[in-house]
Amino acid sequence: MLREKLMNETTPNSAGARDIAYHVHPFTSPRQHEVNGPLIIERGEGIHVYDDAGNRYIEGLAGLACVGLGWGEERLVEAAAAQMKKLAFIQSFTHRSHTPAIDLSEKLVEITPRRLTRVFFANSGSEANDTAVKLIWFRNAAVGKPEKRKIITQLKGYHGTTAVSASMTGLPHVHAGFGLPLPGFLHVETPHYYHNGREGESEEDFTSRLARQLDELIEEEGPETVAAFFAEPVLASGGTIVPPPSYYPKVERVLKKHDVLMVADEVICGFGRTGRMFGAEALEIEPDMMVVAKQLSSAYIPISAVLMSDAIYEGLKEGDDPSAIVGTGFTYSAHPVAAAVALETLAIYEERGLVDHAARMGVHMQARLAELVDHPIVGEVRGIGLMAGVEIVKDKRRRTNFAAASKVGATCTARVMAHGLISRAGQNDTMGLSPPLIITEPEIDTMVDMLRHALDDTAQWIDTTNPD
Repeated sequence: MLREKLMNETTPNSAGARDIAYHVHPFTSPRQHEVNGPLIIERGEGIHVYDDAGNRYIEGLAGLACVGLGWGEERLVEAAAAQMKKLAFIQSFTHRSHTPAIDLSEKLVEITPRRLTRVFFANSGSEANDTAVKLIWFRNAAVGKPEKRKIITQLKGYHGTTAVSASMTGLPHVHAGFGLPLPGFLHVETPHYYHNGREGESEEDFTSRLARQLDELIEEEGPETVAAFFAEPVLASGGTIVPPPSYYPKVERVLKKHDVLMVADEVICGFGRTGRMFGAEALEIEPDMMVVAKQLSSAYIPISAVLMSDAIYEGLKEGDDPSAIVGTGFTYSAHPVAAAVALETLAIYEERGLVDHAARMGVHMQARLAELVDHPIVGEVRGIGLMAGVEIVKDKRRRTNFAAASKVGATCTARVMAHGLISRAGQNDTMGLSPPLIITEPEIDTMVDMLRHALDDTAQWIDTTNPD
């Protein structure tokens, strides 16, 4: 079995108590865990989670890059319980609100870039991106530009799985079988120099070429029809792709030339993940709108938000019909319990200096992971802050990947788990890491060692099975 119940291995902790040790499980097949059934997680504590057989894992993905405070943060539990007792729910339609939503709005405006002064709440990143598109369409119609509706995003960018947000997502498996993307959703080249840079082309030339391509696309479509460019500062699900430093400044010059809005999808990059409060700060983006979720509440309860500039908000109020309303919203928008938990989460980030901590730990994690670049099956190690990708390749010199059918990524994912670490293979068999912000240097060292052992096992499996 891929996952055996732990033997009676224990190690004393600093307090003299006994704790479950990491255990290397015997490994047979990359599909073994799939055959045996799903991984059932029963509980979590700090950066660790425990399955129904008692096995302990470092949760190297923080859930899905969202449990920034780790598991078992009592202050969030208490904040939720207190708010449930006081006001469990009230709708936020028809000029109604409540104190947690007002306070959270003010806090978000305080910590996000100064141009963003208005907030709309939703429940997930997909909903927030979907709503951002609708608000842009409504605003453009209100200011007399109803034809300005097309949305441009990046190939390998991820923005969600609703019909609209999936259309924005640049990953084929999100479109397959659904008849997506919808008309009017366009994609440009992935800003990944490792794979997309041409022979003899410098990073600076690469970013200039991509900016020209964007300019040409907008010209071909007609600037009067293009509404916005959505981008993750770092393309997370696409393989933790960090664009070259000059990419976004050049993109923004093109957007301003054509009066196209810049929307930063901070669902993963926000709240310290990049070592800055927001990825827009780390990648030098000046967004007109921003979408946040995940670490906003450390994922303890669903909540997301769309932030916008005054210019966009004022545009929403324009139009010929004084009785018109912005007809969008959700029952649970600005849910009081979710807002209270988010407020407490932001307070903890600030009190414990976790953004600065993430920056320091990020430097250590990136340095340790860089040691893996010499591994025989590792092509590129990339990342920023506490998010990273280690790409497995078939040919290091040619930068070629294994065929998807070979299941190399699935093999490494299973082997990583066998060593006591939760990660997963993303695009191009890239093993992703995005641990909780509270992780320490010794825990990072353990996590990287686990990944190295899994890469060794995977390389041995490749030598034995010779996958395509």
